[in-house]
Amino acid sequence: MTQNPFEIFQNECPEVAARFNDLVEAQKALKGLDAKSKQLINIAIQTANRNPRGVQMHAMMAKNEGATREEIVGAVVLNLHHSGFSKVLECLPAAIKGFEGEF
Repeated sequence: MTQNPFEIFQNECPEVAARFNDLVEAQKALKGLDAKSKQLINIAIQTANRNPRGVQMHAMMAKNEGATREEIVGAVVLNLHHSGFSKVLECLPAAIKGFEGEF
């Protein structure tokens, strides 16, 4: 099995990884959006950035926050007219795998 790239980052750059984790926690604490909405936005951003692994990870987190499969798929497909068909096609399978708990 291939090692998770984030684990490699944490092992190779522990101080930077710790500061990165602090930033993520600060972002999670922002007021105005609930945790599920934040995860759905993250899915849309990761799709726009053509990052299937990020989509998959955030799909798992979104489901844990109560998102439905339809909401997760919608967050990916929302990019169709903004980011292009190829990004949606590349990330949609990862969203479904993440919703189903695969990583």
